[in-house]
Amino acid sequence: MRAAAIDAFGGPDSLSIHVLPVPPIAADDVLIATHTAGVAPWDAAMREGWSPTGHSPQFPLVLGTDGSGTIAAVGSKVRSFAVGDQVYAVSYPKGGFYAEYIAVPAEQVSHLPRGVDLGHAGAMINGLTALPGIDDALALQRGEVVAIHGASGSVGTLALQLAKLRGARVFALASGAEGVALVRRLGADGAIDGRSGDVEEAVRAFAPGGLDAALILAGGPAQKPLLNLVRPGGRVAYPNGVEPAPQPRPGLRVIAYDGVDGAREFQRFNRAVEAAKLQIPIAASFELADAAKAHERLAARPVLGKIVLRIRNATDE
Repeated sequence: MRAAAIDAFGGPDSLSIHVLPVPPIAADDVLIATHTAGVAPWDAAMREGWSPTGHSPQFPLVLGTDGSGTIAAVGSKVRSFAVGDQVYAVSYPKGGFYAEYIAVPAEQVSHLPRGVDLGHAGAMINGLTALPGIDDALALQRGEVVAIHGASGSVGTLALQLAKLRGARVFALASGAEGVALVRRLGADGAIDGRSGDVEEAVRAFAPGGLDAALILAGGPAQKPLLNLVRPGGRVAYPNGVEPAPQPRPGLRVIAYDGVDGAREFQRFNRAVEAAKLQIPIAASFELADAAKAHERLAARPVLGKIVLRIRNATDE
């Protein structure tokens, strides 16, 4: 099979096409013929030498921790999937989606929700980070006012729509004029360029009584004034890895959380996708052979939505 892999840590140009064996599957695994692979910041970090497990990887290292495709084979203990099923999946921390085939434990795989095709399913795994932030960490309620910092990114664009699904009023901090336009199309009730706008003035005008909650998905100078506008007794949530991490203050609850994958989490997210008729913005699309260019684009922020690699067309499967 063809795969985009690295033979040593380095910059985007360390990614090149390799011909590698199709990975074997264990009894609890499925083999996925990859259609679309997500391209994420942690892929770039792994390319440069970061390890989510703390262990040194084996080279060549195939990157890509999430994507979509069609089941090509199932392990002897797998009962929930069959050859030909269309699925999306996460393979974290192992990776391997920048390839024509990937072996993934069945518990990290889901059938597609209704209304979502393979091309968009390969870009929506960030919903497993967005939904716990909205439903679990913030426990957002109908009528509450929430600000989302980083709303035009791959997690934020989904979190915004999920917050609207829960009946909240959403103020979005996006990247640039294009980011502001994107979040407004996705349903934001108010929006501002978090890099250059007057965040304090805009949020005070939107929510004179203060914010009930804030979801922090990015760092940057807008974070501090935003946190100061969460009312006493309000909540702030952020996924682990956001830097700088929001700092608590008296009367403000700050909750760090992690995205979670598993059968129940996939089912819950799929229900929300269908209920919200979720839109999954694609920032840019590249062929497998252009994986290095995809990583160059990843570094050329802002990224509005998610970058993807197109591994094969559905008709090729």
